[in-house]
Amino acid sequence: RMTLNEARVKDMADAARNIASFDDPIGEILEHRELPNGLDLEQVRVPLGVIGVIYESRPNVTIDIATLCLKSGNGVVLRGGKECIITNTVLAGIVKDAIESAGIPRDVVLFIESTDRALVGEMLEMDDVIDLMIPRGSADLVNFVGQNAKMPAITGGVGVSHTYVDASADLKKALAIVVNAKVQRPTVCNALDTVLVHQGVARDFLPRLATEFRVHDVELRADGRAMSVLGALAGGAHVSPAKSDDFGTEFLALIASVKIVDSIDDAFDHIVEYGSRHSEAIVAEDAETVERFLNEVDAGVVLANTSTRFNDGAEFGLGAEVAISTNKLHARGPMGLKEITSYKWKVRGQGQIRQ
Repeated sequence: RMTLNEARVKDMADAARNIASFDDPIGEILEHRELPNGLDLEQVRVPLGVIGVIYESRPNVTIDIATLCLKSGNGVVLRGGKECIITNTVLAGIVKDAIESAGIPRDVVLFIESTDRALVGEMLEMDDVIDLMIPRGSADLVNFVGQNAKMPAITGGVGVSHTYVDASADLKKALAIVVNAKVQRPTVCNALDTVLVHQGVARDFLPRLATEFRVHDVELRADGRAMSVLGALAGGAHVSPAKSDDFGTEFLALIASVKIVDSIDDAFDHIVEYGSRHSEAIVAEDAETVERFLNEVDAGVVLANTSTRFNDGAEFGLGAEVAISTNKLHARGPMGLKEITSYKWKVRGQGQIRQ
C-alpha cells in the first residue's frame, strides 16, 4: 500500500488529468420546472463545503482526494498516517504549489504535517469548520471516527467481500473470477475475503480452487464441509480449518475463507450475518438466479460474473474516489465528484405570496 514507484506516480498523474478533464459538476441543473403558481424552481448542484479525510498508508489518496475536492469546488483537510508522512507532505506540497500557480489559494488544500494522534480527536470536533469527515483505513479507524465525529461521517468502507459460486456457474469462469478477486491486489477493501460454494459444485470446484490458490500462495481457511472435500489437500495446498472469526474478517492479505452452502438462500443468510455491505458477487449462468442475487443482496455494489475488484471509482469511470461508502445516506458505493456535492433549490418569483 505504501509503494510509490515510477509506475504509480504515472498512475496518479493520469488519474489527476482524467479528473481535470471531467465536466464541472458545480452549477449543474438537476431539476427545473415551473409550479402552478408561476414560481420558477431549479435544483442546482453545489459543493459540500470542507471535507476532512483521515487516512492510512496509501500516498495516492493524497493526490486522488485533493484532485476530486478541487474539481468539485470543495476545500479539504488531509491527515495522512505516520507511515507515509514524508511522502504525503511532499505530494501535498506539489498540489498546493500547483493550485497557487493557477491563482487558487494554496490553503484550499490543507495538509496536517504533524503525526500527533491527538490532532485526530481535535479534527473530529471541528463541526463548525468541516462539513463531512471521511476515514480511509482500518476498521478501528473507521469505528473511531464513527463514534467520535461531531460532523456527518462516511463510516462504511470496510470491505468483507463475498463471491458466491452457484450450482449453475461456469466453473472455469468462476475460478478465474475468484482468483482475480483475491490475488490481483489483496491489500485493498474490494479484495475477496470469503468464497461461498453451492454444495452441488463443491467437489468439482474446491480442489481446483485450492490448487490455484496454492500457486499464488493464498492460505485457504475452510469450514467443516469444505475441509471434508479438501482433506487430502490440507497442508500441501495451504488449506486449514476455519475458525469462527475467519468469517466476517477483512483479511487484507493472501488469506481467504471458504464455506459450502446448500442454496442461494443460505448464501444470502451468510452475507447478511457476516458481510459489510461493500462488494458482493455471484458467479452463475442461470439468469433468474443472477437477477435474484442482484436484487436481494443489500450492498453498495453487487456484481454478477465478474470480480469484486471492479468496485472502484476509476473502474466506474469516476476518475477516482474519496471513499467507497457502505452507508445508505448520503452516498453509496464509490464516491466520485458528484457524490461529494450537495444541491440547493433556487426559487424565482414575480411577487407571489402564500395564501
